[in-house]
Amino acid sequence: MKWDDSIKGFEEYLRLEKGLSGNSINAYINDITKLLEFIKSNFKGITPQKVRLNHLKSFIEYLNERGVSPRTQARTISGIKSYFKFLLIEEGINSDPTSLLEAPRIGRKLPDVLSLEEIDSLINAIDVEKPEGQRNRAILETLYSCGLRVSELVSLKISDLFLEQGYVKIKGKGEKERLVPISPRAIAEIKKYVETYRKTLKIASNAKDILFLNRRGQMLSRVMIFTVIKNLAEAINLNKKISPHTFRHSFATHLIEGGADLRSVQEMLGHESILTTEIYTHLNKEYLKDTINRFHPRS
Repeated sequence: MKWDDSIKGFEEYLRLEKGLSGNSINAYINDITKLLEFIKSNFKGITPQKVRLNHLKSFIEYLNERGVSPRTQARTISGIKSYFKFLLIEEGINSDPTSLLEAPRIGRKLPDVLSLEEIDSLINAIDVEKPEGQRNRAILETLYSCGLRVSELVSLKISDLFLEQGYVKIKGKGEKERLVPISPRAIAEIKKYVETYRKTLKIASNAKDILFLNRRGQMLSRVMIFTVIKNLAEAINLNKKISPHTFRHSFATHLIEGGADLRSVQEMLGHESILTTEIYTHLNKEYLKDTINRFHPRS
């Protein structure tokens, strides 16, 4: 089996059988492509069938020498393991060279969180006199109200809004759908945006059902959402490095601090494993300590 054929097959496997999003697939393919380039440069004539543990270890050492972080190395190794597991399933190889390949140990990184006051400051910093101002208010309120991933936000459809019932339908990772409650404030900002700025746009034929649009009437890019938030953080001199994902982290943290159970938060975030959601229980140790002191019978 040739590298190009196997990578193409792996891409189809990720799309059709694993149901991964385009961004996730690109990340996997990018990792395998880096491995391929390294092997071609350092080990002549090595096909996927001939890859051994020593080749993979050399690749990881190469990443380490280039200053690639342990977290990125771990993600790359995960992608490589998935690729060779696919080859094993497809009988492209007889044994898995990654079975003894270890990822670097990494600590669990706790995400940055915004306080409610900081979120309000960011939203209040939006100039609603500008044409896109109301759109940006609706975007931030929706991010915080629903805890969406940025990819879920930019692809949100008008037909997925059930505002009278107080829900939005989200298509998340692996095309999995979930219903998420939306706050009255976010609903009000969305309605205002739809009735004002969105009505003035000449909407592209492929974006008629997309909720949040740019000036050209097309779907917003993920980068645009990052830029909007970065500019607002600078405008209020916020001393934190934030992104759209920070609103998702804040959504989850505030829910758990308010007493929400982990399973409900897992459902709303669209986490496949509750272990992913559990990271939010480590965010505010003082809050957890206070909870023990208040509610535990031995306290």
